[in-house]
Amino acid sequence: MKIFRLALLLLFSLSLSAQKTTFKEGDFIFQNIDCGPLCDAINEVTEGYGDLNFNHIGMVIWYKDQLHVVEATYPQVCVTPIEDFLNKTSATMYLGRLLPKYESLIPKAKFFALEQVGIPYDDNYLYDNGKYYCSELIHDAFKAANDNTAFFKMYPMTYKSKYTGEFFPVWLEYFKKLDQPVPEGLPGCNPAGLSLSEKITIVGAISQ
Repeated sequence: MKIFRLALLLLFSLSLSAQKTTFKEGDFIFQNIDCGPLCDAINEVTEGYGDLNFNHIGMVIWYKDQLHVVEATYPQVCVTPIEDFLNKTSATMYLGRLLPKYESLIPKAKFFALEQVGIPYDDNYLYDNGKYYCSELIHDAFKAANDNTAFFKMYPMTYKSKYTGEFFPVWLEYFKKLDQPVPEGLPGCNPAGLSLSEKITIVGAISQ
């Protein structure tokens, strides 16, 4: 009898893992995309849910009667068909979902995010400079929805390796090319950090 129950549980688990993920408006898709050294540099200095690496995030929305993802990516904030967004990477993606008590914020957050379409990508990684990187857009969208009160936390940004505690060389080269000091310690956010928010449930890996 015990073996039979275990077999049923295994079959149930397999059937769940085989099901295609159902998305809801306001869901967050956490990705670990491969954009070369810069994406490696982001992973080097951030830590996410379950010690996973996440270097990009977008929010699922209904747009023109279809599911899309609003995202801040190079060269500007845009709305991307969800199939195209999911095809950005072959690495496992994870679905984050707001706790039910916060779902009322989604319509206003969506409205704010759509108003930013066309705003340049923030390659300086500086908060409130008239541009947006991916997690910064999500942060500000929910801040606006929350009566201009911060909803997701910001933390002092670091560009030091989580393994060595030293500045990661890619970041030093990156900001040198921009003729900009490394913004170490300035307030900011990142996809991995958002995945740890107590206001989000990580539903699990995304099945396509």
